[in-house]
Amino acid sequence: MTEQKFKPGKGIGQTVGVALLGMGTVGAEVLRLLEERSDEFAARIGGPLEVRGIAVSNLSKPRPGVDPEKLTDDALSLVARDDIDLVIEVIGGIEYPREVVLAALRAGKSVVTANKALIAAHADELAAAADESGVDLFFEAAVAAAIPVVGPLRRSLAGDKVNQVMGIVNGTTNFILDAMYTRGASYDEMLAEATELGYAEADPSADVDGFDAASKAAILASLAFHTRVSGEDVHTEGIRDITVADIEAAKAANSTIKLLAICERLVDEEGKESVSASVYPALIPSSHPLSSVSESYNAVFVEAESAGRLMFYGNGAGGGPTASAVLGDVVAVARNIVLGGRGPGESTYASLPIANFGDVRTRYHVDMQVDDRLGVLAEVASVFSEQGVSLKTVRQEGLNDGARLVVITHSAKEKNLEETVAKLKELDAVKAIDSVIRMEG
Repeated sequence: MTEQKFKPGKGIGQTVGVALLGMGTVGAEVLRLLEERSDEFAARIGGPLEVRGIAVSNLSKPRPGVDPEKLTDDALSLVARDDIDLVIEVIGGIEYPREVVLAALRAGKSVVTANKALIAAHADELAAAADESGVDLFFEAAVAAAIPVVGPLRRSLAGDKVNQVMGIVNGTTNFILDAMYTRGASYDEMLAEATELGYAEADPSADVDGFDAASKAAILASLAFHTRVSGEDVHTEGIRDITVADIEAAKAANSTIKLLAICERLVDEEGKESVSASVYPALIPSSHPLSSVSESYNAVFVEAESAGRLMFYGNGAGGGPTASAVLGDVVAVARNIVLGGRGPGESTYASLPIANFGDVRTRYHVDMQVDDRLGVLAEVASVFSEQGVSLKTVRQEGLNDGARLVVITHSAKEKNLEETVAKLKELDAVKAIDSVIRMEG
């Protein structure tokens, strides 16, 4: 861990100079609120905030109400200015923001960012730069926007031992899955509607393929388990392959389907700890709190040894909610600039290994069409048994030209469950496997 330094405070009543990087939906809302609530912020901080420069990519774009003298397309020069104390980064992307944020931190400027991809990819490097300069790096808005979860993991639960963080952290996919469940629509129909409503981008890959949620899972796992987890460490699956048959299977099991970010502390037979971080669609029982999270809302479920079960719920995306989280960090960081000192930095002392996804334990819900004849159930059960997978429940229903078997397994290693499904597909008695979904909760 880099030796931490501390900068002396500017003093009560002194102005905190702010550089705003980015004027998209979030940046524009941040600027509006900073200007409208300037007196409130000054009272809460102990000194006024002044936006002294705004970096944008297109200087020719009309920006009504924005002082053109403050606009620049040179973010690096802006963050290097002596009159800048605090940098707000809401550009998005990874490499260019990394360059600018590193430059700001190394120049002794505190940084507030909403950039999940940046933090997931380069947190170690950025945290080390912040420690070296004695400044803050805050990123509450990088996970679930207005839902306060980064702060509680950094501060409120710092004295506890977190064993699991599981959440719905992408509003676009939750909107699609919720509508598929409640309206019986297909994935393609709901993706088109989500795009029309502005929930999904023209290229929805980051959302529907799970990459957005994976960045957030990496951040949550790093904070919860005090070890570094990058986006590349997260096993990631999306929702493109979720079908109406999957939704019907969920309903029959009295469950819903959610795209979950799951971060777990694992302990093997020898007592050695490791960390698993995954994103995938899974069945959640209707009795679980996450099951009722609807539309584009987000929720994060935390399980800690002393605190027990906690859930954080709210609007996890959009200009207003994200700006709210950004400004919460701005107030906290600005107080430190005025009074001196720093907020809690990165704590990744544990250096826990990342578990192989094949060794992670989960449960499967398998819905298959089989021949309706004597001995089929025994054949199917033997495939599970050969892979060391125990069956929890088996339900059989008649079909016009065969039978349907719905199997729910006990907890087993992922690699054993995957091999079981592969072997089932080779079985002559199995006509089709309509649905294979993990079960959580």
